[in-house]
Amino acid sequence: MAKSNNTFERRRDRVRRSLKAVANGRVRLSVYRSSKNIYAQIIDDEKGCTLAAASTLDKDVRGDLKTGADTAAAAIVGKLIAERATKAGVKEVVFDRGGYIYHGRVKALADAAREGGLEF
Repeated sequence: MAKSNNTFERRRDRVRRSLKAVANGRVRLSVYRSSKNIYAQIIDDEKGCTLAAASTLDKDVRGDLKTGADTAAAAIVGKLIAERATKAGVKEVVFDRGGYIYHGRVKALADAAREGGLEF
């Protein structure tokens, strides 16, 4: 178990390092995926603050979902984070998938955020 977690952390750190190299002042769309929910945040690393956040635990989203752990839920969260980001004045982001592989729920969230108007 410890080796698997260590591999995940190394992959996450590698992704973040490469994002900071190409960010050019853009904010970061960070994704966290648990076994039951999915979360997304727009983070300004220069100021150290969160500009917008959305998850399957939000009251707006929770009533529409059967479960928070499928691609449909991730797509709803992606649209919601794109909407909240545009309200905060954010158009361009860098996508931080963390240590997760770009597949399934993470990909569904990213595609929905792109459809919602975010550019990355």
